[in-house]
Amino acid sequence: VQLVESGGGSVQAGGSLRLSCVVSGYTYSKYCMGWFRQTPGKERKGVAAIDSDGGSSYVDSVKGRFTISQDNAKNTLYLQMNSLKPEDTGMYYCAACFGPPARVVYDDYDPCPSGYWGQGTQVTVSS
Repeated sequence: VQLVESGGGSVQAGGSLRLSCVVSGYTYSKYCMGWFRQTPGKERKGVAAIDSDGGSSYVDSVKGRFTISQDNAKNTLYLQMNSLKPEDTGMYYCAACFGPPARVVYDDYDPCPSGYWGQGTQVTVSS
């Protein structure tokens, strides 16, 4: 199982980035896919997640600014990030998780059970 993220970078506040995650090695549609953000000294926190039917969840701080989507034919997950803020800075990880999207975003204890993870891509937003 392999998840490979791309699309991170450095932008000014108000800018946009689109993250991509290509998944291989398993049946993509069996998992809920999520994006997590981690900053130094803190745990990874679910930012957005989507299931195979297109149902999605977002953490409150990104609602209206971020959009998660997937292309099942390409086994690719996306995160469109608009109106970026400095507090969006962090390492973003793609993950395949058992469980609903809401668990990824709201469960601080075990948000991604039996999960598979990518290596991460850095997003830096300057003010």
